[in-house]
Amino acid sequence: MEDVSPLKHTPLHALHLSRGARMVPFAGYDMPVQYPEGVLKEHLHTRTAAGVFDVSHMGQILVRPKSGKIEDAALALEKLVPVDVLSLAEGRQRYGLFTNATGGILDDLMIVNRGDHLFLVVNAACKDADFAHLKNGLGSLCDVTMLTDRALIALQGPRAGAVLCELWADVASMRFMDVAEADLHDVSCIISRSGYTGEDGFEISIPTEAAVDVTQRLLEHPDVLPIGLGARDSLRLEAGLCLYGNDIDTSTSPIEAGLEWAIQKSRRADGERAGGFPGADRILAEFTHGVSRRRVGLKPEGRAPVRGGVRLFADAEGNTAAGTVTSGGFGPSVDGPIAMGYVDAEHAETGTRLFAEVRGKFLPVAVSALPFIKQTYKR
Repeated sequence: MEDVSPLKHTPLHALHLSRGARMVPFAGYDMPVQYPEGVLKEHLHTRTAAGVFDVSHMGQILVRPKSGKIEDAALALEKLVPVDVLSLAEGRQRYGLFTNATGGILDDLMIVNRGDHLFLVVNAACKDADFAHLKNGLGSLCDVTMLTDRALIALQGPRAGAVLCELWADVASMRFMDVAEADLHDVSCIISRSGYTGEDGFEISIPTEAAVDVTQRLLEHPDVLPIGLGARDSLRLEAGLCLYGNDIDTSTSPIEAGLEWAIQKSRRADGERAGGFPGADRILAEFTHGVSRRRVGLKPEGRAPVRGGVRLFADAEGNTAAGTVTSGGFGPSVDGPIAMGYVDAEHAETGTRLFAEVRGKFLPVAVSALPFIKQTYKR
């Protein structure tokens, strides 16, 4: 008989049910895909006001140097990521990637310098593997701890700053990728000015026992709605942000994925700490010699959406393969279908016309610059 594990619940599960959420399995958790307002309204509300997302299924991990020196933890982590962790200032956050020996991406993550330790946020589906990877790679130098007593929510949208200021006025001074500890509703929380929507916003780590109270306090604000996974996906797609397992995975390198900006100069060839991370030979060579395929934005002509897995061709007859769609759907803010995918380098120039095979028909799509919307991070 097949062994089916029961779905896990986040600390906000009962709150979702009380708000009428439609729940679906996601990364082993029972998660809200939408609320009674519907995906379209939730998406547009986040773009114009503010929305709260439950992302407690993601992994929160502490990396504490046994020496007590944060530099030792940073240098140890640099052996697993092609990122300059050493220069990351206290109270700042940086996007990172775990790579494997062949230059593929094991996961993407956020790295925070908390002064005496590093705080990592990793993807839900990868968190157990990431934890084991960190323990194996850093265990002799650092204590690695998975936090199981904290929730994580995201407050996103142009009104997010004003909403959070009503609970903590000092948030006004934070800039994109700043991280601070603050009391919200008399609860000590870790707040980063960041998110996954392309909008200004925050991710807030909250002790489990206070998660419902803090979240409800935010939802009481007239500018705030609860937002489910459906709108989260369309928001991140419009913002040109990758979803691990769809747009990046162990078969894609950071350069193919267009994420070379996440590899700072110090870790590139001729940098003061060049290489030294898994897959460095391939990844650094791709900086010099280029890649055979690239992640690009795609805009279908007409109104029909083009979903992940659809094949792309250079001609309307389907004779010359050109690539594959990895994410696609309707972009409410764009008011039309949008997608991302990988195309052969010779077809990657913005404006190139390709054809997507959808139910036996070849629909024209144009290679588009990313993101599809203007990002509004507070810099």
